[in-house]
Amino acid sequence: MIEGIIFDKDGTLFDFRKSWGGWSRRLLEALSDDPRQQHAMGRAIGYDIDTQDFDAGSPVIAGTPDEIAALLLPFLPHQQPEALIARMNTLAASAPMAEAVPLDPLLTRLRERGLRIGLATNDAEAPARAHLAAHDLTGHFDFIAGFDSGFGGKPAPGQLVAFTRATGIDRSRVAMVGDSRHDLEAGRRAGMHTVAVLTGIAGEAELAPHADTVLADIGALPGWLDSL
Repeated sequence: MIEGIIFDKDGTLFDFRKSWGGWSRRLLEALSDDPRQQHAMGRAIGYDIDTQDFDAGSPVIAGTPDEIAALLLPFLPHQQPEALIARMNTLAASAPMAEAVPLDPLLTRLRERGLRIGLATNDAEAPARAHLAAHDLTGHFDFIAGFDSGFGGKPAPGQLVAFTRATGIDRSRVAMVGDSRHDLEAGRRAGMHTVAVLTGIAGEAELAPHADTVLADIGALPGWLDSL
């Protein structure tokens, strides 16, 4: 029934808070030496620099780098948008990612089932590839797309449709797995199965109406596949 799985990255493959809480603080500290300005910029992007945690609606969760940059630019009048986005992407590429579950054995099991595997993220493609490479995971993926790869960003379905074109799999035989409404809405628009996981910021009550199933983490995927 399922021939392909396309994953979101942040909050799905990698635990969101553990991976991006520290990165957001480092970004704000790199942009300003003034603690008051750091806190103000944090509030603008739904981030508490003291607790290193995120509001449920933070654009850092599912937004693209240019959307985050647009909220920071009013505090940085001398910063060019392109330069800020490039700076964010460079810092993101070196951010240490915390695996939501041991990824290599899980992805190996999924590949052994004959599944094709893709990645669709609202991060830029270069940092996404850097994160996969840092964990020696790139070889598991048939398709990798960021918001800047030419297919758009989620919740639009362009990245997901491109995965099916690249692999030749019918959309109805693909599962989109993600931790945000953006992921699940993209999956629904693409005509795919939708699987929510709780390793991001959103809770079950928010995600369940948009998902065929809600799992604690992607480690439960083999059991879900067996149940179909």
